Amino acid sequence: MSTAKTPPLTRDRILDATVEVLRRHGLEKTGVVDVARALGVSHGALYRHFSSKAALIDAVAERWLTKVSQPLAAIAEGGKAPPARLRLWIEALVGLKRRKVQEDPALFAVYHAVAEAAHGVVRGHVEALRRQLATIVAAGAARGEFKVKDPASAATAVFDATLRFHHPAFVAANTGPEADRALSALLDLLLAGLKAGAL
Repeated sequence: MSTAKTPPLTRDRILDATVEVLRRHGLEKTGVVDVARALGVSHGALYRHFSSKAALIDAVAERWLTKVSQPLAAIAEGGKAPPARLRLWIEALVGLKRRKVQEDPALFAVYHAVAEAAHGVVRGHVEALRRQLATIVAAGAARGEFKVKDPASAATAVFDATLRFHHPAFVAANTGPEADRALSALLDLLLAGLKAGAL
């Protein structure tokens, strides 16, 4: 007789199962019951962790987006000079999104759909990224390397200007050497604008 124990029903185990069910069935056809079935538990057991499908989807989106924002936070707070830090931060954001597209396009499509459904989570994520970028711009302004009156507004302008390279809807179409050259040229222009006080 097997003595193997069923793993405890943790938050991460539920989210891992949810991602696999989403991959197989898509967002619209995935319900709490489907995830419970995949885990071999009752749907009531899942409701003790998540109050609804929306709460479950929000948690999937939040975990994914945290994996994007955490390494970027380390760059934003790092010791490089602000111009180099800003370039590195944008390139890292773009690189993170590209890798997810290239390594598993189907899963990236799932995450994009989940993020589209989790509006509040995504808004919070974007605001966190803009704050990180504003930290870099403010550091540049304090050192006299950027001539900006409002670091938050300048950071938003940089974020929005680079959107085609890191927004999930556009990432797949903006990869390869030509896209790399376009991103580098855009960053040169944005950094020149920050240094000249144009942003």
